[in-house]
Amino acid sequence: MIRNAVAKDAASIAEIYNHYISDTVVTFETEMIRSEDILSRISKVQSDGLPWLIAEDASGKLIGYAYATKWRERFAYRFSVEVTVYLAPTFIGNGVGSQLYDALFSELKSRSIHSVIGGITLPNPASVALHEKFGLEKVAHFKEVGFKFEQWQDVGYWQGVLKA
Repeated sequence: MIRNAVAKDAASIAEIYNHYISDTVVTFETEMIRSEDILSRISKVQSDGLPWLIAEDASGKLIGYAYATKWRERFAYRFSVEVTVYLAPTFIGNGVGSQLYDALFSELKSRSIHSVIGGITLPNPASVALHEKFGLEKVAHFKEVGFKFEQWQDVGYWQGVLKA
């Protein structure tokens, strides 16, 4: 089941995200995050009129989430967003990411969003495949822009235009 995030989801979201902070280069955050921080982020996204969605398994356990943030603050960028998706590690590769993006992109279309942008630490073939499945194309590759786990990391950007 996919639904809008609510305050009680913050701890589960933080648990999922902290895995990516501590064990991967998927995010460039380096300090573990608290549920209060996640709640603040959810509130900001939703107050900007954008969706933060969560996926639950049959038992009601939160297994992933996806959301959109403003691409930039200036008014002319108001129809462009950055999208992201995170899954509990045991649910990677079973279609939950696609379900979340399908729901997220539908929500974005209904809110008149025109352009979606996804940043991916490279290499990450699974994330590249997911973004390309939804029609995003690689538009940029920044070399050695992040430094995590004592290694320089590249980031690519994928962009797509949502058709009404």
